[in-house]
Amino acid sequence: MRVKLVITDLDNTLLRRDKTVSDRTVQAFRRLRELGIRTSFATARPKRAVFQYLDILEKIEFDAMVFHNGAVIYCGGALAANYGISPEMAGELSREFARMGLRVGVEIDDRNYANYDAGAEWEGMQYVLTDFAYLPDKPADKIIIHKPEKADIERVQAMLPENLYVEMNEGVLGLIMSREATKLRAMRFLSEKYGVAPPEIAAFGDDLNDVEMLRESGFGVAVSNALDDVKAAADHICGDCDDCGVAQWLERRVIAESGR
Repeated sequence: MRVKLVITDLDNTLLRRDKTVSDRTVQAFRRLRELGIRTSFATARPKRAVFQYLDILEKIEFDAMVFHNGAVIYCGGALAANYGISPEMAGELSREFARMGLRVGVEIDDRNYANYDAGAEWEGMQYVLTDFAYLPDKPADKIIIHKPEKADIERVQAMLPENLYVEMNEGVLGLIMSREATKLRAMRFLSEKYGVAPPEIAAFGDDLNDVEMLRESGFGVAVSNALDDVKAAADHICGDCDDCGVAQWLERRVIAESGR
C-alpha cells in the first residue's frame, strides 16, 4: 500500500530534543510534497507555541496543522475544525480545580489563563493571571493541570462529564479536552478531507497521545526514544528524534519506493 498522507507528532518526534528541525528532515518533507504526498503535524501545543517558538513552519509547508491534541485543525492555512469545551463548563471546572489547590491553565482563543505564574514554567510565555471568576465567553480548547499527582488526576477524572477526558502529556501535564479532540479523530478528519484511506497513512509519535493514531494508521511508526507503550502499539520503530529518525524512515520506505 502506497503512503498518501504523513502525520507526525512534533516534540521528540519530528523535532530534535532542542526543538529544532534538521536539514535532512526538511528535505525529506519537501520531497514528499514533490511526490504529491500530503503532510500534517499533530501536536498538543497551542498554535502560538508553534508559530512563535519553533522554526519548523518557516522550513516545511504542511498541508494541515493539528493543535491542542486535535481540538483545533487547520487545512491550507484556514481553520477547518474546532472541538472545544463550553464556556460554562470550562469556567466551572477551572474554578473547582483551583479550589482543590491545583495549578490550572485554560486555553481560550490561543491565549492562556492561569492561576499561577505560567511564565516562570515556560520561558517567554504570555498568559493572563486569573482566579477564573471571569473568562471569555468562548469555548476552551483545553484545560491544563500543571504537574499533578496521580491522586489529583484520579479526582479530576471522577469530576468530568462524559464528553470530556483527561490525559497525561510528557508525564507533567494533565490535559482536559473534548472527547472529539484526539489525534486519532484528527487523523480521521484529514483522511476524509483528503480522500486518503487509513491504510495509506503513515503516522509518527513518541507519547501516549499518539498511540491510537499509530494503531489505526496503515504505517504506525514510533521513534526509538518513544515510551515503551508507544513502541508496543507501533508497526515500525524508526531512529531517535536526534538522529532524524522520521526522515530516515520516509527516505527508505516512502521516497525510495516511489520510483521517482
